[in-house]
Amino acid sequence: MVSGSHPAPLPERSAEELRTQVAELLARSRARSIALTETVDEADLVAQHSPLMSPLVWDLAHVGSQEELWLVRDVGGRTPLRPEIDGLYDAFQHSRASRVDLPLLTPAETHAYIGQVREKALDTLERSPLTGRRLVENGFAFGMIVQHEQQHDETMLATHQLRTGAPVLHAEPPPAAARVRGPREVLIPAGRFLQGTSTEPWALDNERPAHPVDLPAFVIDTYPVTNGEYAAFIDDGGYDEPRWWSEAGWRHRTEAGLVAPEFWERDVDGTWWRRRFGVFEPVPSGEPVVHVCFHEATAYAAWAGKRLPTEPEWEKAARHDPATGRSRRYPWGDTDPTSAQANLGQRHLQPAPVGAYPAGASPYGVQQLIGDVWEWCDSGWCPYPGFEAFPYREYSQVFFGGDYKVLRGGSFGTDPSAIRGTFRNWDHPIRRQIFAGFRCARDASPHETRAVIAGER
Repeated sequence: MVSGSHPAPLPERSAEELRTQVAELLARSRARSIALTETVDEADLVAQHSPLMSPLVWDLAHVGSQEELWLVRDVGGRTPLRPEIDGLYDAFQHSRASRVDLPLLTPAETHAYIGQVREKALDTLERSPLTGRRLVENGFAFGMIVQHEQQHDETMLATHQLRTGAPVLHAEPPPAAARVRGPREVLIPAGRFLQGTSTEPWALDNERPAHPVDLPAFVIDTYPVTNGEYAAFIDDGGYDEPRWWSEAGWRHRTEAGLVAPEFWERDVDGTWWRRRFGVFEPVPSGEPVVHVCFHEATAYAAWAGKRLPTEPEWEKAARHDPATGRSRRYPWGDTDPTSAQANLGQRHLQPAPVGAYPAGASPYGVQQLIGDVWEWCDSGWCPYPGFEAFPYREYSQVFFGGDYKVLRGGSFGTDPSAIRGTFRNWDHPIRRQIFAGFRCARDASPHETRAVIAGER
């Protein structure tokens, strides 16, 4: 197979099979939204837990509003249910910090509204031919809404992490790591691979189109950087040494008073503790570090003598299969994620220790690329060559440029329906409330490059 070729085509599904799948995913998304909001009282639902986040009740009504706009009005061609609230739940009209002061629907009104919307959306699903129009081809509009709600569910999960008070969310602990074997780094040979997708039916516009990218050889960490490794950076004075930080990073570290990942505190005996969804616990050294901003990640990488991977490097390490030349849908292949391959879907309320998912490794042997923590990449938020905004500019296009940095791979709070090997996320480089960590990379040395060419590695 020619290097840079597409993933294997997905199996054909009948319209009824597709409708069944969509209905199940819509139900799963809504069940999660309800679970994240029914665990707190009305005062918590309407409160502003952080100026970085919306009140939980705004997120809940917003997912209903988007569902109404796209599935009920556009696809279904139905009369608007609550046109007077459109502006209240337009994310571009009101900043997160200001939404608490809006005349929002009450929690009871919100539940009634999203229930009415869902009833009509499911009726639209039954009636839609799911073909003949780009917006509905292969159920795209419905898949877009599933992903949108799951993305807001992860946002609501981040709001839960920021709220104070007793724990209200509970989940099983992640699996213990198998004994970590093999090298700490993996060499990715030079060559071409296919970045992005033109075949994934529910891929969003910023993931398209697929395009060939040539990269020189590079080395990438087998696992994300762990809490224990990051603590060594702190103990070595990493937050006190401007030489490890970019100019913008050092300025932010100083102004924000950063001394450790968000939610970490040091005990008098030197033990690091963290607050995790209302629980105070010792920081587990073997888990990927989380709640660090891009500037902290780049400082650690410089201290370690490395750098962050670029977005194309991350994707090649995650998707390219050197044996076939194909770009896979996921590191492990083209099949959807299972609990044996990745920590996704809020199944656990924390990252799993490194080495916990050997079945999720990429062909190069890079592990835990999907789930656990979003990974900062040293790339700005830009369109791919041939980008076309669809179905609206405000999803991706209006954010291109600026200071945004790319994040890849999803987190423990990301649902499997809202992540894949091509999925792209972005945020400001100072953000720490998101479930973000990182892994390091470096340029391959001339010796390593020659060894690859000679077939020694």
